[in-house]
Formats: sequence, C-alpha cells, structure tokens
Amino acid sequence: MKTYRIGIMPADGIGPEISESTKRILDESLGKHFQGSLEWIELPVGWQALEQNKPPLPRETLDELEKCDAWVMGPHDSASYPEAFQQSLNPSGAIRKHFDLYANIRPARTVKGLGDSRKNFDLVIVRENTEGFYADRNMHLGIGEFMPHPDTALAVGVFTRNACERIARTAFELAMIRKKKVSLIHKANVLRTTYGLFLECCEKVSRDFPEVAVNDFHIDAVAALLVREPEEFDVIVTTNMFGDILSDLTAELAGSLGMGAALNAGSLKAMAQAAHGSAPSLRGKNLANPCGLILSSAMLLQWLGNRDQNPGLIQAADAIESTVYRTLEFRGRSQDLGGSLGTRELTDAMLMELQNS
Repeated sequence: MKTYRIGIMPADGIGPEISESTKRILDESLGKHFQGSLEWIELPVGWQALEQNKPPLPRETLDELEKCDAWVMGPHDSASYPEAFQQSLNPSGAIRKHFDLYANIRPARTVKGLGDSRKNFDLVIVRENTEGFYADRNMHLGIGEFMPHPDTALAVGVFTRNACERIARTAFELAMIRKKKVSLIHKANVLRTTYGLFLECCEKVSRDFPEVAVNDFHIDAVAALLVREPEEFDVIVTTNMFGDILSDLTAELAGSLGMGAALNAGSLKAMAQAAHGSAPSLRGKNLANPCGLILSSAMLLQWLGNRDQNPGLIQAADAIESTVYRTLEFRGRSQDLGGSLGTRELTDAMLMELQNS
C-alpha cells in the first residue's frame, strides 16, 4: 500500500500546538480506516526558520514540499517578521503562488448549540486564490502596490479569464455533489470591467452545468443576507479578497473563527491551512482551538482520496469531520466556543470520541 508523505509546517504562535493536535487526530483516524501508512515531514517556516538564520520560507522547505504528496500549514505571524521580509510574500502566499494553489475552499456549517441557534446552515465558499486585489499574489515581479507620491498609494488588481473560469468550474463541480446551487458574488455594478469579466466567466461556465441553479449578488448585499439567511446558500464562488472576508464572517456565524477550515488546492498539490491567524497572545497557554486545522486536514485527506480514488482516505476524512462535531456537541468545547477545555483536553476528547465511534 502507498505511503503518503505529508509535509507539516507548524509555523508561528499557536501553530505548533494545533499542529500537534492535528497529527494525533489524523494518525488515529488513518489507523482505523486506511490500510497504507503516513509519514510526517516537519519543515521550518516563519520564526522557526528565522531562528535558524534562514528566510521565513527557506528554499529547502519548498524543495521538500515538492517531494510530499500534500501539506499541512499552521498559521504564520508575518507582521512580526524583521523589516527585511516585510515587502516579500508571506510563507503561505509564496507557497500558494509557487505551486499554483488556485482554489481556496472554505466550508462553514452549524454546530449545535453554537452561534445563532435559529440558523441551520451548511455552505462552502470557493475563493479564487491567485489574483484579484491581493497585490502580493498577482504580479510576476513586485507586490502590485506603489506610491507615485508620498500621499498617494495605489494597488493593482488582476483578473484573467483563465483564473476566473477555472475557479468557477471548481465551484460548479463541487455543487454537483452538494445541493446543486451556486451563488456568484461580485461588484460588477461598480467595477464593471474587472468584476464584469469575473461574472461573465462564471456565467459561461454555468452553461456546462444545467442542473445547477445559479444566482448572483453584490458583495455588500450578500454580507447582509449571510447574517440574516445563511441557510439559503450552498456554494458561493467569489474573488480573492471578497472570499477572504466572507469566510471569516461565515466561520463566526458557525460559532468562532477557530472553526474556520480551509483547503488550498491546485491541479496536482494541496495544502490544509485554517482560516484563522497565529494568535501570538495565546501561544503556549493551552487555549487554542485546534478544530479549524483539524477540519482543514480532513479536507486534505478527502482531496487525496478523491485524487487517488482511495476509499480509506475518504473514510478517515469523514470520520474526523463527524468526530469534531460530535465532540463539540457531547463532550465539551474550547473557550472560544463558550466551553472550558484547553487545546490538549479538547484533543483528548476528540481522540476518545474517534476511538469509540
């Protein structure tokens, strides 16, 4: 049976703690459902690399990632890196760009007893991951921001037909195995050329999926609708910045940003990375919620299982997802979710739930 090599980059702040929790949960689930083996390859990024007198993303880390089947990345604290690295891509952005991880998939669903108890939703935001108005990812050279005058700052947003069509196709393919409903989120009424192209490309791709119901919303309108009626949405497809903002909103609606799972996927490689930050103030205090990274890693196993047609990986992924939600419902929660369990205690509770399932 195949041995999967999974790169793990604990990164900064709470990253090492939630990465350790993630490894424990994946090892347990794979041991029950997967006949092959998994080898963890720990690689330095962020402060772990800086303390070795290396850049935040060392060249050797990139080279090792190339040899791995997929990766798990903890949160990074790039705002605290030395000034020399402030103008360069952060480790996550650099990896996404280097391996063309063009699709950022961010699910959000109701956890019983959390968030607004009147809502019952299960949606996915499909976010274009390489272009748009995030200036650090859309240039061959430089970061896409410049100041022609000390009092004037400009940023270039890039929208290409290829990127718009491939993220739309990702969203519609996902909708085909869900509720067959896609919402296109844009601002084409004001940004007529850029978001007009995005909307045109999405509508073109939609014609290849006649079974899927399609609607579209302006970004400001959908922000209000998600708060009021999140249950009306299934798959949302949008651009880089809009997807980043909306996915934080939907994670909070589900109970906490600590629940924010995310998968960065390309054609050949994928990386699990929770949507939240490194929370340096919580570092080493046993207070971090590991669920976001654990759920992200379950998505990674699902992606690998689908890529390789390996049912054991898919079963392990499904078991992890159901374990997280059952644990939060019946065994306890972290403090950000209104509970009293620390990182280690919540992880132990999930392991117990997984072992007894």
